[in-house]
Amino acid sequence: MAQEAVTLRHVTRRYGTGPGAVTALDEVSLGFRHGTFTAVMGPSGSGKSTLLQCAAGLDRPSSGSVTVGGTELTGLSETRLTLLRREHIGFVFQNFNLLPSLTAGQNVALPLRLAGRRPSAARVREALGRVGLEGRIRHRPSELSGGQQQRVALARALITRPQVLFGDEPTGALDSRTSRAVLTLLRDMVRREGRTTVMVTHDPVAASYADRVVFLVDGRVNGELAQASAQDIAAYLGKLEAAPC
Repeated sequence: MAQEAVTLRHVTRRYGTGPGAVTALDEVSLGFRHGTFTAVMGPSGSGKSTLLQCAAGLDRPSSGSVTVGGTELTGLSETRLTLLRREHIGFVFQNFNLLPSLTAGQNVALPLRLAGRRPSAARVREALGRVGLEGRIRHRPSELSGGQQQRVALARALITRPQVLFGDEPTGALDSRTSRAVLTLLRDMVRREGRTTVMVTHDPVAASYADRVVFLVDGRVNGELAQASAQDIAAYLGKLEAAPC
């Protein structure tokens, strides 16, 4: 069995207290193996984004444990947690989150600069070259298409050479053609480089690029599919959404 890059054990996340408390995750135990691509899906409000945030160390569970790269996150201080995220975790979000005043190259270099390291121009060019944008190193976000901006965001996430890449609806703001190009990049990076990737998505077509699709309902794991087609994923999701509460 391949070692797990990320492991959640009995993770519960509650927001608020008393009668008005909301349980976003309820005793979730789940592992993501090294070198695999997992999509996380479920009806609206099922806990997908909360799962991603807890797994990536962006949010702390109310109970249970999260382990990334062999390090237990639960007892880490905020400083140590920040350092672990910088060194081992990459993020790609729906809205790109590029700084408009910086060039593509400067945006890509930003994670290393925030960590107090001076990235070489060659390393920045290499990161942009991996996503097919080496020739756009001096362009600002306003001079790039949506798909190009998302590829810059992907290069920024990868420049630190993270063990795990998390994506929160990374193709949600893209048209279908551009979305396919970004998903193909993610798929190829998993295949060529063994990059562990975990992606939240609402889109069955996007999920079909993953090795495995995990479904959540009401904060609990409710089945999974392996190597599934978009049609099979959509059918499974439709049954979950039609099920009575």
